[in-house]
Amino acid sequence: MRSGYFKETVAEHINLTDSTLQRIWILIGLIFVVALPFYFGLYGISLITLMAISAIGAMGLNILTGWTGQISLGQTAFMVLGAYAYAISVESWGWPPIIGFALAGIVPAFASVLVGVPSLRLKGLYLAITTLASAFIVNQLVLEFDGLTNGASGIFVNRPTIFGYAFDTDAKLFYLVAFIGLLTVLACLNLRRSRIGRAFIAIRDNDNAARVMGIDLRAYKLYAFMASSFIVGISGALYGIFLSFVTIDGFPLLLAIEALAILIVGGMGSIAGAILGAIFLVGLPEITSAIFGMFGETAKQFLSTGAHEIKGLLYGLVIILFLRLQPHGLMGLWQDAKRAWTLWPLRY
Repeated sequence: MRSGYFKETVAEHINLTDSTLQRIWILIGLIFVVALPFYFGLYGISLITLMAISAIGAMGLNILTGWTGQISLGQTAFMVLGAYAYAISVESWGWPPIIGFALAGIVPAFASVLVGVPSLRLKGLYLAITTLASAFIVNQLVLEFDGLTNGASGIFVNRPTIFGYAFDTDAKLFYLVAFIGLLTVLACLNLRRSRIGRAFIAIRDNDNAARVMGIDLRAYKLYAFMASSFIVGISGALYGIFLSFVTIDGFPLLLAIEALAILIVGGMGSIAGAILGAIFLVGLPEITSAIFGMFGETAKQFLSTGAHEIKGLLYGLVIILFLRLQPHGLMGLWQDAKRAWTLWPLRY
């Protein structure tokens, strides 16, 4: 059993992991992801694709909320900007999808500065309300600039063709989303270990102490807003491609609540927690549907007629239960299980 993690060379610090066992598990996980489309039908592939898109958006929000401690309800605003940046550049202007994805991250990142600058002195509920207001502003701007955005009618989005390879099936789209998700994980892991990432954590833990240590709170909070919005914008573009249609009605406020719920359920500040939380919450309605189906056709019909309301109710219930019983989320449960296994039978 390992008793410590001592780094003696620069190469050891650069490596994300020096554990052979962890590398084996990572390889097994990658093989599992590649094999997933072969074991699911069209609906199953769509579901796991949605899980992957939600995980990407949650990892983006995790930079701002989980690492920097800035509560945001403006997730939908940056998703809308990313989706429209991609749809307009690719479908309306005919630009390559690679440029569309780049703009899907850059446009929300720059827009986040407009939200971040007035919010630098705000915390808690006041910051959450400010970011929530940005979602309403973005939606109104989309409706006003109908010559560019097509207003309430929206824009149809085709599956992309990148370097001559068409992602024209559900399985191929899943692989595209999974690849972008892998890049997002690597980017977040490296950002967390960098000087900027350590500054984010310091601001979250105690912003006054961070200021005393020489950390420019305004600059690093803006960095957090921009990095978070960049990733969230790309998730918005992927969500628009997944829906094959971009309109403000496709990005309801519930998506922002869902993103926060994913972080709470998975474990605030954890990249793995964001992924686990996305899998759990996106799959929760399916589990509920299976449970309702056990009680007959009447219960199943009730679920289908009130699906939106029941989904919101489930999110609220799950958040309350995790905050009350396991504040550290699914990653907290995993850490408790590891600790119990390691210390058994001396734990008690």
